[in-house]
Amino acid sequence: MSFQAINKAYNETFKPGRLSLGIFVPIENHAYTAVPTMQQHLQRVQLVEELGFSAVWLRDVPFNVPTFGDAGQLFDPFVYLGYLAGNTSRIALGVSSIVLPLRHPAHVAKAAASADVLSGGRILLGVASGDRPEEYPAFNRPFESRGESFRASIEYIRESWSNTQGFTNAFGSPGRGIDLLPKPAAGTLPLLITGSSRQSPDWLARNGDGWITYPRRIDAQAAIITDWRKRMDEAGIVDKPAMQSLYIDLQENPNAAPRPIHLGFSSGVNALRSYLRQLQQIGINHVGLNLRFNTTDVEATLKRLAEELLPDFN
Repeated sequence: MSFQAINKAYNETFKPGRLSLGIFVPIENHAYTAVPTMQQHLQRVQLVEELGFSAVWLRDVPFNVPTFGDAGQLFDPFVYLGYLAGNTSRIALGVSSIVLPLRHPAHVAKAAASADVLSGGRILLGVASGDRPEEYPAFNRPFESRGESFRASIEYIRESWSNTQGFTNAFGSPGRGIDLLPKPAAGTLPLLITGSSRQSPDWLARNGDGWITYPRRIDAQAAIITDWRKRMDEAGIVDKPAMQSLYIDLQENPNAAPRPIHLGFSSGVNALRSYLRQLQQIGINHVGLNLRFNTTDVEATLKRLAEELLPDFN
């Protein structure tokens, strides 16, 4: 059994009934500053690939917003995807997630397809409506209508990859005879929707090629994932993968009990393994681990995660 085949990254990262592990960039501790150093960033991504993780994940953070407190990986995600595509060979390259209402969808479609072709089909494109109101005036875009803009952008991107006869869209109407190139390596790209993106639960179930959600208590996450899959089943739609992020602080003591941190927990590897197994049981197919609050050596932590967890997952 498998999910729908879309591209190399999607097909290898997501498996029904299985959980794989990825790592969020920046791969460093920057708990007390919004701005990471990005030192050794390429070497650490290459180490993540060498160790056997399924994916690395970038984010779309155009401005350092003080109230948000996180500048992401600093580099534009599409520029950085191209750089990583030329300096890695196997690992899936994901973005969680491009804020569609702040970009023209033609630029998104072309940049994402370009990175996908250059990487040999290794792009996972997360998309979102955005959650930082301060950014919208900077782009002269309305925050209140970002849900409608998100839907129109999704339609434009998919049409631009598949329709050479021209189409009409709120973002513009490419006429017959012009064609956006390149097309993705496999003809299309997986669009993974983040959170609700201002859409209804039924729309989320019917649209997108997967769902990126946030960490919650196991019982709450199980209820949400079950409802999402029930809506797909009722609509006669084939199953799709679900993933979530998780901030971790891996303690030296493998039996250290979990202690809450922002959007995750500090613990020994045994509690982390148990939690991931529970996520796998409730239908999560991928977890992107974030080391922002990790207090031990980054390279040593990555190697411990690979040695202790990857044999059970990925």
